[in-house]
Amino acid sequence: MLVDTELEHLPPELRWREWMGRVEAVIFAASEPVSREVLARVVGRSCNLDLVIDDIRAELAGRPYELVAVAGGWQHRTKKAFGDVIHAAFGTAPGQGAKELSQSEALVLMCIAYFQPITRGELSSFFGKEVSRDLIGVLRAQDLIASGPRSPQPGAPYTYVTTKNFLSQFGLDTLRQLPDFEALEDAGLLSKEKLLAGDIPTGLAADRLEDELQSNA
Repeated sequence: MLVDTELEHLPPELRWREWMGRVEAVIFAASEPVSREVLARVVGRSCNLDLVIDDIRAELAGRPYELVAVAGGWQHRTKKAFGDVIHAAFGTAPGQGAKELSQSEALVLMCIAYFQPITRGELSSFFGKEVSRDLIGVLRAQDLIASGPRSPQPGAPYTYVTTKNFLSQFGLDTLRQLPDFEALEDAGLLSKEKLLAGDIPTGLAADRLEDELQSNA
């Protein structure tokens, strides 16, 4: 179906409002982050999508949800302040229905996030004990990691990398938004020694790390 994206028959102000409405409607209707390429299909060539997003965000300032950049696109998300309310209403907050990671799974996921692409053998060497295929399977089943390029090591083993779903689950637009490893060490949230010893609370990956991400945003 052809859609009039240029809207040249409308005065500039009404054209802009229509573009804003289209962008927000597409994002609202999507079940996952919507990319710039998709949004560009419903607005004119002269439309600055970043400014449209800024205007939508400004209008949502007093609402319980917001428009966030995540996993290379945009998505409506409930503001963190309402997390307890949502949990009380439904028992489980949206997006939290997946199996909670064990401490070992969370640690391996963090290592993959920071040192990807990385092989299972390298992960095992890092921790000083074998990282099982079953553990890797749990992370793959939750679409938090995927196979990366083959390593140049003998046998060309597969490496592992994080996925778009990982970015989405942790509210990241790109991996560049991961807190600097040294900054986490300075903040007392993470250290290589603690990581190797497994001395990190399971909740770090989901809560304390998220708090640090929010403070850096």
